Amino acid sequence: MSPLRSVLAIQPGQPASDGAGVRLNRVIGGNGIERFDPFLMLDEFASDDPDDYIAGFPPHPHRGFETITYMLEGRMRHEDHLGNVGLLQSGDVQWMTAARGIIHSEMPEQEQGAMRGFQLWLNLPAKDKLGAPGYRDIPASEIPRLTSSSGVEVVVIAGQFDDGEAQQSGAVQRPHTEPQLFDLHLPAGSQIAPRLPDGHRAMLYVYAGTLELPGASAQAVPAGRLVRLSDHGELHLGSRDGAKLLLIAGKPLGEPIVQYGPFVMNSREEIEQALRDFRDGVLA
Repeated sequence: MSPLRSVLAIQPGQPASDGAGVRLNRVIGGNGIERFDPFLMLDEFASDDPDDYIAGFPPHPHRGFETITYMLEGRMRHEDHLGNVGLLQSGDVQWMTAARGIIHSEMPEQEQGAMRGFQLWLNLPAKDKLGAPGYRDIPASEIPRLTSSSGVEVVVIAGQFDDGEAQQSGAVQRPHTEPQLFDLHLPAGSQIAPRLPDGHRAMLYVYAGTLELPGASAQAVPAGRLVRLSDHGELHLGSRDGAKLLLIAGKPLGEPIVQYGPFVMNSREEIEQALRDFRDGVLA
């Protein structure tokens, strides 16, 4: 048996506000983002109070990366300057490649009830940062799912899921960062051991219940905690009482990361060019 991936850190997110005042839990982002390469930011939004989300995210620009929005509950409408319009509903995913530039809005299409989900920012390699932007809505019905022998339900959003018993390709594949994004629902008493490529960054975000990490330093991880793991070894997950979590892994790019708000490039000069392009109306 190979060594298990070790736990580098267990940390809570930080309260944040973005867009026109949407309350968020910023799980990763800001200082130290290079530790999560190729991932730049993970936000969780979860509220049944419309005052926390109703103002939404009016038109704003992006350049140099991809955004993945995964809705658990609620409805969010996307519109962008390319003419794309989409409505994200419970279980749906939006995969947007900003590349050289996209200006979009994300506005709640409800006035009451729960709004819950995640947005993950995935970096692009330098050679693709000024490529053509793209957009894809993926309905929940088109996202592969499987159930393991111990009853764990796996929503395979991106990458290739493999636990030694079952394999399933996700709805999205990316060649350079090779992201793996799975939503795991562990019933009480279940276990699972997803296989991840050696050298890939890996992290877990528990959003419901309590996750158990076995091994010499066994730990229980409650909801609202991010687990940052080492880049090598096996991964074994379990839950005594049940848990829901995101498993996020990817191949580091190993390139400089320079971020200024919604722009992520490789140098300060490229950021300054992005600001000029947005000012001059030629971002895309």
